[in-house]
Formats: sequence, structure tokens, C-alpha cells
Amino acid sequence: MDDLKGKYLGQIADAADETALESIRLAAIGKKGEISLKMRELGRMTPEERQVAGPALNALKDEINSALAAKKAALGDAALDERLRGEWLDVTLPSRPRRAGTLHPVSQAGEELTAIFADMGFSVAEGPRIETDWYNFDALNIPGHHPARAEMDTFYMHRAAGDNRPPNVLRTHTSPVQIRAMEAQGAPIRIICPGGVYRADYDQTHTPMFHQVEGLALDTDISMANLKWVLEEFCRAFFEIDDVELRFRASHFPFTEPSAEVDIRCSWAGGALRIGEGDDWMEILGSGMVHPSVIAAGGIDPEVYQGFAFGIGIDRLAMLKYGIPDLRAFFDSDLRWLRHYGFASLDVPTLRGGLSR
Repeated sequence: MDDLKGKYLGQIADAADETALESIRLAAIGKKGEISLKMRELGRMTPEERQVAGPALNALKDEINSALAAKKAALGDAALDERLRGEWLDVTLPSRPRRAGTLHPVSQAGEELTAIFADMGFSVAEGPRIETDWYNFDALNIPGHHPARAEMDTFYMHRAAGDNRPPNVLRTHTSPVQIRAMEAQGAPIRIICPGGVYRADYDQTHTPMFHQVEGLALDTDISMANLKWVLEEFCRAFFEIDDVELRFRASHFPFTEPSAEVDIRCSWAGGALRIGEGDDWMEILGSGMVHPSVIAAGGIDPEVYQGFAFGIGIDRLAMLKYGIPDLRAFFDSDLRWLRHYGFASLDVPTLRGGLSR
């Protein structure tokens, strides 16, 4: 045993790396190592011999293990010292110039309109982007034969074979949030619902994913006059001009009755859009009085409460206000475009301090 001890302690001391150390461990105390084989011979010894050889072999094995652990720690310390000598950083060198991040125009427009509607007493409500067929269509009085429910317009989620339930959809508008908010809060209620929505469309002014904000106000005495005032005040504040003129045109939406498309006076003189002047009109949103069936779907009595709703494309608003010609550029992830159109992330828009400084 003295020979084994001298042999392996010497090899451990001379080991140059952890690979060599592992080879020594296997040769000494591995499953087929010399010391392990010696311990198997204990069964063939007399009881008197085992009383002497057993403790000696266990002590030798413990000593080999301790030597292996100490050598492994020493090798690790040596490797760390080598890295510290080879890897260094001169903190006196000049650092890279730090670029300030910029806020996406859609985010900026969303912050601006949230500040405007908050000033008018609207709170923000949110909901899931994957909606049930009931919340996205049925609760909003959209019949089964409506074109919006066709697969060419709406993204339906995959269903397992044999599942006969109506499929979930990527929400086509943020109106389902209105139903969820009515269920949760009841009436009276005054909310806006900003967020991403999805439709199967793609061109210069449409993308498969875009952003909307829906507004809802319910009480016992709300009328179209209230709707008109809210939208006029919003446009004045958002476009930061005092002279705003809106035109309401009769239209049809399943979830409002009566319904109205809203146009804003503008001019295109010289190819430049100017809001609030000229003889042209441009559609900017849809609105109307909430249909009684929609109010009932939200768990509220339509015989007692009535109100208005409206829907605005946040991306379109950003395009109009900041002169962005192509909606598709919003989603190209081009840093040059974002640096040009982006906003300082710490400039929080407020009505008092200015929306888009």
C-alpha cells in the first residue's frame, strides 16, 4: 500500500491539467482502478487480515481523494490567474459614444392620445390579443354572414381534429375589450382600449398587424352631441391646432346605431397635407351610439344606459401627424427610419407641456 500511495500521490502532484488528473483518478480509484481491485480482494481474506487491510485501504482511498480535490482546486486557481494576466481592460481608454434610444411613432401617438383622453376622464382598458369568436364577433352584433368573419379577412387559430367549438381568432379590433370592461365594471363607464389588432390585408395603407384605439362611454344621458364634442376636442389636442372642423356622415357598423364616419377638413396644396384648412375632407375614424344588443352583451341594461363608441387607427394618426407616407415602414425595423421619425424616450407627452416636443 505504501507503494500505491507513493505512486499515485506523485502522479497527482505532477498532473499538468484536469484531463490528466481524471486519468489518474480512474487508474487509482475508478471502477477498475488498482485500489478498487485491492478492496475487492478483502472478501478472500481471513477476518484477521480484513481487520488490518480494510481500514488501511479506506484510509488510502480517502487520502487519494483529498489529494485529487486539492490538485483540482490548485489547477483551477492557476487557470484563473492565467486568464487574469491575459485578459485586461484599460479603463482609461475612451468609451464608445452612447446613442440615446428613440420612441417609435406608434408608441408616441399612443402616449399622446392616452394623455388627451385621460384629461377627459377616460381610463385605459386592456384585453387579450387572442379572442374567442363570441367576444370578437357575436357580442358585438356581427352576424355569421358578415364579410369580416370570412377567412380572407380574419386570422383564425388552428383547432385540433374533432374540436367542434368555434375557433379563436387574432382580434380584428379592440372592441372586444369594451365587452370585457362592461362585464367587469358595469355602468356608468368611460374607457379607451388601445392595442394591436390583426387583419389579412397588406398594402401602402394596410398591414396584417396594426394598432387601434376604441373609445366607450355609457351613462343614462349620453348623446351624439357628447360624441361630437369628445372627438373635436381630441382632434384639436392631438393635431395641436385650434381650428378643427369635423364632418359626420351616416354609415353602418353592426355594433353602433346610428353610425357615422367622421371626416376632418384638410388641404393637399402642393402635395402637403394640412389639417384644419382647405376645402378637402379626409376620413379619420368611425363612431356611433352603442347598439342596445352590444350593451346587453356586456351585462348592462340598455333600457337604462346608453352611450357612444368610436374607433381610430393609431398608425394612421401617426402617419397624418408626422408626415409618414407608407404604413409598411412602421414594421421594417430600419434603425435609420426610427432615428429619423423617433422621439426622445424621456419626453413624456402632456397637454400642459406639449404632446410632441
